[in-house]
Amino acid sequence: MLFQFNLYSSLLLVFFVHITVYAIMLWRRGIRQESTADKLLSSFLFLAALYVVPWMTGFAGWYNNQPYRDILFYTPFILGLFIGPVLYLYVKALTNFNYTITKNDRLHFIPGILYLVWCAVVAVVDKLILKKYFLMNGDADPDFDTWYQWLQKISTIIYLVMSVKYYRKYKQYVFFESSFTEVASLKWLRYFLIAFMLLTALPLLSAIISLIPALQKVNGYITSWYYFLAFAVVVYYIAINGYNAVNIPLRHLHFKPELLLQYQPVKLLQAPELIEEAVYEVVSTPKQEDAVLDAWKRKVTDIIEREQLYTEPELTLTVLAKKMNSNTSVLSRVINQGFNCSFNDFINEYRVNAVKQKLLAGEQATQTLLGIAFDCGFNSKATFNRAFKKQTGLSPKEWIFDNSKNYNSE
Repeated sequence: MLFQFNLYSSLLLVFFVHITVYAIMLWRRGIRQESTADKLLSSFLFLAALYVVPWMTGFAGWYNNQPYRDILFYTPFILGLFIGPVLYLYVKALTNFNYTITKNDRLHFIPGILYLVWCAVVAVVDKLILKKYFLMNGDADPDFDTWYQWLQKISTIIYLVMSVKYYRKYKQYVFFESSFTEVASLKWLRYFLIAFMLLTALPLLSAIISLIPALQKVNGYITSWYYFLAFAVVVYYIAINGYNAVNIPLRHLHFKPELLLQYQPVKLLQAPELIEEAVYEVVSTPKQEDAVLDAWKRKVTDIIEREQLYTEPELTLTVLAKKMNSNTSVLSRVINQGFNCSFNDFINEYRVNAVKQKLLAGEQATQTLLGIAFDCGFNSKATFNRAFKKQTGLSPKEWIFDNSKNYNSE
């Protein structure tokens, strides 16, 4: 196979190979772990690897030699109309543990499929039927036609905006729903979106580079090569971090945007088991509201303390609501208004208090501090340290040292 090795072709080849390898590893892991998110990220990396092929092989001599020139002309390597939809569905898959691609989701791929169909028609007509350039002019690669390039840019921007909006709604949901907000906020997804924004901005960078006087005399293909190199570097970053990202199985988080409606402010209902001689009606006066709110607060604290629910690392508001035969709307108001904090802070306060009790009992002598934190419901060292310092004003080690001094002085 023809491949002229030089600085331009070789650098892109290195990134192409590494990105492709990560795509294969993610796909295999996605199949093994039944992870839709891994499969979608693998698809994104594969599309990105194909994206650099024309410039990589072009500098390797393909555009100047047959049959390689026709391979580049008739094979659609630039599949930008698929990249946006894959990004959007990856965001949905990463925020919903049980997510599967639906029929409506597949509609997002129609523009890309239509382009592939057109490419197939062009190849059949020109190469098999007429056996000459007809639907294609033979002078330029259709993947770089102006209309197609602009269509890809518009599609990518639209799906990027949709993805960012979806992620912001997810973070609102996590704030209300989870007792492990730092883990559930999926920092990797935020970094991925930032990296994707860079990919979207790279064409602008390419245009700016072309305006630099020192580069205006340089061959236009070489100027564009810098864009593809930058693209490959960013995608490589996504590949490494996407594969190594620790995705804790968020079994209780099944986000859908419509779920945010359940956290809207609601009227509290009097309940017979909470208020003596209560009636089944909506609370209407401030005095009634305070009485019912206090009753709900007592019931919430009672079940959490009695069953030690705070020791469940993946405790959610929905799980708590089911145990109380209530709903998330009511409990969200009870915790936010009654305890004046988020559900995450509310549960972490119990966890921190449990850790302090174990430390005062001297359990750190037979167990690691992190082990104690995990036993009390924390699921990461960083979350434990932040929650502990937020509540006590001290790090866990500082708190142990201060309390050991107080104990010795007594």
